[in-house]
Amino acid sequence: MRRKEKKEEKQRLSTRQLMNTKEVTDYSLTTYDGDDLVYFMIRPTNLSVLSDTNVGARIYALMNVLKGVAEIEMLCLNSRESFEENKSFLRSRMEKEKNPVVRKLLEKDQSFLDRIQVQMATAREFLILIRLHRDKGPEVFSYLDRIEKSLKEQGFHAKRAGREDIKRLMAVYYEQNVTSERFEGFDGERWIIPED
Repeated sequence: MRRKEKKEEKQRLSTRQLMNTKEVTDYSLTTYDGDDLVYFMIRPTNLSVLSDTNVGARIYALMNVLKGVAEIEMLCLNSRESFEENKSFLRSRMEKEKNPVVRKLLEKDQSFLDRIQVQMATAREFLILIRLHRDKGPEVFSYLDRIEKSLKEQGFHAKRAGREDIKRLMAVYYEQNVTSERFEGFDGERWIIPED
């Protein structure tokens, strides 16, 4: 009986409650737990073209940042759509298809998706997340500025994510939607017509 009650309770929650996302502010994502999640976007470095010494230096620089800030969480997200489900569907269709002409077209579709995926293989976004536990006030911004300065001093191209950046990150993470120009603050926002 307990499991059924939990399931019913979960079904009554809003999407935002399920995602633990109360609101997106100018500098953070506020959760229902009362935390503010502040994201720093790190522009990736192509390690494959660096020497072993330079790769070691990058690792050492990251270690210095991590030692300086205990609250850091790291995220890596795809910043482009994933075609794995499409490719899986094409493979299953090819196995079932009896017509050789249609099978050949399906193979061409799959090779096209493979080419696109290879072109976007390096399309990753690296994020550093700082979870502010109910710490609000003027000292928070100086703390965040120190973290951003530390990242830049260690040679990382870092930027604190703003409202639109956070919306885009959430759209990519939850929807794999990277094609929209503007991300909605709530469902249906684009359909609201301001009063004349």
